[in-house]
Amino acid sequence: MISKIENVKKEVAKVVVGQEKMIDSLLIALLCEGHILIEGVPGLAKTTTVNALSKALGLDFKRAQFTPDLLPSDILGAEIYDPQNNQFKIKKGPIFTNLLLADEINRAPAKVQSALLEVMQEKQVTIGDTTFKIDLPFFVMATQNPVEQEGVYQLPEAQLDRFMLKLVVGYNSKEEELEIARRISSGNFETIEPVLDKDGLNALKQAVREVHVDAEVEAYMIELVNATRFPDQYGLDEIKEYIQFGASPRVSIDMFKAVKAMAFMRAKDFVTPVDVAYIVKELMRHRIVLTYEAEAEGVTTDEIIQKVLEAVAIP
Repeated sequence: MISKIENVKKEVAKVVVGQEKMIDSLLIALLCEGHILIEGVPGLAKTTTVNALSKALGLDFKRAQFTPDLLPSDILGAEIYDPQNNQFKIKKGPIFTNLLLADEINRAPAKVQSALLEVMQEKQVTIGDTTFKIDLPFFVMATQNPVEQEGVYQLPEAQLDRFMLKLVVGYNSKEEELEIARRISSGNFETIEPVLDKDGLNALKQAVREVHVDAEVEAYMIELVNATRFPDQYGLDEIKEYIQFGASPRVSIDMFKAVKAMAFMRAKDFVTPVDVAYIVKELMRHRIVLTYEAEAEGVTTDEIIQKVLEAVAIP
């Protein structure tokens, strides 16, 4: 089974240099039927990576560029009047796909962002009086640019909570950037071949569900989540004033899924605390709401999570 994952990674590597964490996170979200939010400066191959992944998996891929003048119907679709037949017909939007790239999602106002909530949670779209089920697998990868502050809209907490993972992508290493520049300047890119189909992907998902999680590791994950809500119970009085709301219940659900996928991708049939530590920041960083004091003092959610990791005893 793990060889199939490696084959997908090899295909993606034909056009993407480095960014192993992003590729792993995309695969984890896909195997767990979750969604992912990626934050990073332009030019870090975010679009290229999800496009390459769709080709390697033989899935449909669509990209929606979010802009301030975008309407919900531009994403979901709309009822269009057909004068020849004297009736309305449904014109489906880009949401009807397997992999949707919501590019620069924070450029669109809340009304458009919230249009994704139903489909991300319920896997269905309502246009007018008609509800359509989305073909599975369905996966949303949203990107946001942290550089520009004008003409952008902060994502609502309810929307953020729908994303299983939030990944912060950094620059490539010097060696990787050199390889990228050489490939692009010479046009030396190989063709990506589909190495996995929907049935194969479903088999991988089933294998992930069968990964064993010991009761002590399960309790450890719940303790990590609880420590963000009641830090004083874990000797973390110094961070209590920085947390307005701790991690939501969806964190626990998503963590139980994601750590299984993490262990599976490491060719293991059981979860260890190391698997939890590897993915916990991506699971929590967008689901902890900080106070004004934290923002004023420059305290980040990653620093809060690190303190929690250090305070909770490892089984």
